[in-house]
Amino acid sequence: MDLGLKGKTVLITGASKGIGLACAKAFAAEGCHLHLASRDAGRLEEARAQVLAGASVNVTLHPVDLSKPGSAKALTAAAGAIDVLVNNAGAIPGGSVEAIDEARWREAWDLKVFGYINMTREVLPAMMKRKSGVIVNVIGLAGAKPTFDYICGATGNAAIMAFTKGIGGGSTNHGVRVLGVNPTATRTDRIITLTKARAKTTLGDESRWEELLSNMPFGRIAETEEVADVVVYCASDRASYLSGTVIDIDGGQLYR
Repeated sequence: MDLGLKGKTVLITGASKGIGLACAKAFAAEGCHLHLASRDAGRLEEARAQVLAGASVNVTLHPVDLSKPGSAKALTAAAGAIDVLVNNAGAIPGGSVEAIDEARWREAWDLKVFGYINMTREVLPAMMKRKSGVIVNVIGLAGAKPTFDYICGATGNAAIMAFTKGIGGGSTNHGVRVLGVNPTATRTDRIITLTKARAKTTLGDESRWEELLSNMPFGRIAETEEVADVVVYCASDRASYLSGTVIDIDGGQLYR
């Protein structure tokens, strides 16, 4: 299937590992040129090497901390005109409301919640002026299924879901699509760390983290490539009538 993405320019945040890196590889396989952003310059270099090992595209790196004031504006200026923005950077800690103090809560939201909002604020006007462009927000299932022991992430994700739906409902008036995906637990370093924290709280032993994932759909967690494939499809011409929606990539977990 031709996704109509060849030659497009894609900016991905949180692109040095996990879902962001999987998205970079998937877009590159479609012939897209990439701008990859992350706080970790070393990991970004490794990511570029992995992408270029499987595709012949342009890959520009942007070491940047999107939780810092002015960083979104600087990144957008450095990247120039882009066709697709994938908001993916975020590291919200697990824990109950009393376990996460205000400073840590705000720090997490500065990167993910306000990071997504600020990147959209910077990229959207140019897209609307051109009357073309797509923004895909990688959010997280906790926004649709909040839990006591991941309350900071659940609340932040719910905010991004509302933001995505509201912006995506009006952006089509200007030829731009904005939508999101909600991955369930996916095989990333971050999910393993979060699940270990939950295991320590609920089971008293972080080494038992895999027990908390044993009842997942299909008997396993999602793979990063499975999430990336949906992101790439959503950004493509094949999904041209999708905007203002958030797709749950959860194997039906919400309804179990």
